[in-house]
Amino acid sequence: MEKIIEVEARGLLNLTQKKKLENFLKKNGVFKQEKRRILIDYSLFLEDGGVRNRSKDIRLRITNGQPEIVVKIGKWGAGENRKELSVLTHEVSFDKLVEIFDALGYSKGALCVRNSVVYDYDDIEFAIVEVPGHSYYFEAEKMAHQEDDIDKIYKEIEKVCVSLGLVLFDDEAFMKYIETLNDESNEIFDFNNFRSNYFNDRFNL
Repeated sequence: MEKIIEVEARGLLNLTQKKKLENFLKKNGVFKQEKRRILIDYSLFLEDGGVRNRSKDIRLRITNGQPEIVVKIGKWGAGENRKELSVLTHEVSFDKLVEIFDALGYSKGALCVRNSVVYDYDDIEFAIVEVPGHSYYFEAEKMAHQEDDIDKIYKEIEKVCVSLGLVLFDDEAFMKYIETLNDESNEIFDFNNFRSNYFNDRFNL
């Protein structure tokens, strides 16, 4: 059955907590991959977007050299469940995608850099995420195949996180954290400042 709904919880980690969780997952979980990701979050500047009230995410991202168009539909917050629509594209096309999105009217967004290490533990995907030069957080995710399963799955995720001593964001804390990242770490990408091969040259994609 196709995985259609992301059920996800997040929480902040200090350096000590990050190392503790990483050591636990190395010992008890199954390593999946490391991710080096750059993304543009266009939703921040949409009329019905912003940080707190959005119900749709429109993003371009490139992960380990693989560009992707991503649209997420549904509640965005500390504990979220959203339908994700994504399409992988040609491996050298990220700059071209940025140009195409500008032609479609998406010319401004939050530019974010994220590094993460991903494990499976107790049927949940855990990602330890680094915001370079700023902070760490974790994501705990499991897929639901129908809406009736969402609450049950979130409670399963919450129970495992609590057993690991992890503190989950509530909605207000999550929104404040995102606003802090936008103020202190994320950049504002404006296509008016774009030049040919900008991302390839800057990030060696």
